[in-house]
Amino acid sequence: MPCSFSFCTFLNTIISLLPLISIPMEIRSTPTLSSSVITSSLLSDEIPIAVLEWDDPLTQEDLDAIDAAVAASIATTSNHKRRHSPVADDSRITAFRRRLPRSFSRSPCQVNEETMYSLMRFGGQILYRRSSIEVEKAAIEILKNIHTMKRLTGQGAIGFDIEWRPTFRRGFPARKAAVMQICCSADYCYVLHIIHSGVPPSLKLLLEDNTIVKVGVGVFNDAIKVQKDYNVSVQACEDLSCLAKGKLVHDQSRWSLASLTETLVSKQLPKPKNIRLGNWEALFLSKEQLEYAAMDAFASWHLYEVLKSLPDLETNNCENDN
Repeated sequence: MPCSFSFCTFLNTIISLLPLISIPMEIRSTPTLSSSVITSSLLSDEIPIAVLEWDDPLTQEDLDAIDAAVAASIATTSNHKRRHSPVADDSRITAFRRRLPRSFSRSPCQVNEETMYSLMRFGGQILYRRSSIEVEKAAIEILKNIHTMKRLTGQGAIGFDIEWRPTFRRGFPARKAAVMQICCSADYCYVLHIIHSGVPPSLKLLLEDNTIVKVGVGVFNDAIKVQKDYNVSVQACEDLSCLAKGKLVHDQSRWSLASLTETLVSKQLPKPKNIRLGNWEALFLSKEQLEYAAMDAFASWHLYEVLKSLPDLETNNCENDN
């Protein structure tokens, strides 16, 4: 075979360049390609695209020898990679592997719970009262508004909720209720800082009036706490979770204010943990605390109005849960 290199040199050249090019396929596809052309192409790091020179074809023995050399080269390359890729390196690479965003790791249901609803907003006025005189005047205004509502609609209900400062220490008693929120309209909501004002006479009268329905989720527990902290008996409470069981066909065992908001009005109720567990006994409440407090009372009142407009289910076992 005419060639400027010996056959052994030819094979060694092929083996050394196998990791970079797929020569065996080229050789098999062009068995009559001159060895001189192959060799010159390999030395110039190029794969021949067109046949520039033809010569005697490679013999079967030559092809068998090339196949054996290719197989030996592949086995050597695999052993080399294993020796230079220990398990410790793999674990180190895994540790630095880029993680997918959290949204890609959640199930579709989890993504929907957090992203499919826009945030619920309270567009009314927040009336913040903190002194005893201010809270007394606010309670008188609320009573007047509720009596007017009764004359117009035949019923009077207020969204009711309380907040207190958490203790974060096991075995310590819960602190006194610090804030009381009352809402009976989409136009305004009262935030009463009772840790500073106490419960003046008109507010006590409002809470103990059994013709004024106090609505909320967990409202009975709130009533018990007010009784314990301020010796005021909150009357005519109605739990929205209980009311929802008599109105909604759902397998929910216990409704939260947030889940009711999503189900009834397709909105997400904002519940930032740093606000919810903040200092409600501060001298003055922050803007974020006022918005959080007003939102809870407004949501309770609004969802009550929505639930009351729905027909009752045939069976309601709500009484068994209380």
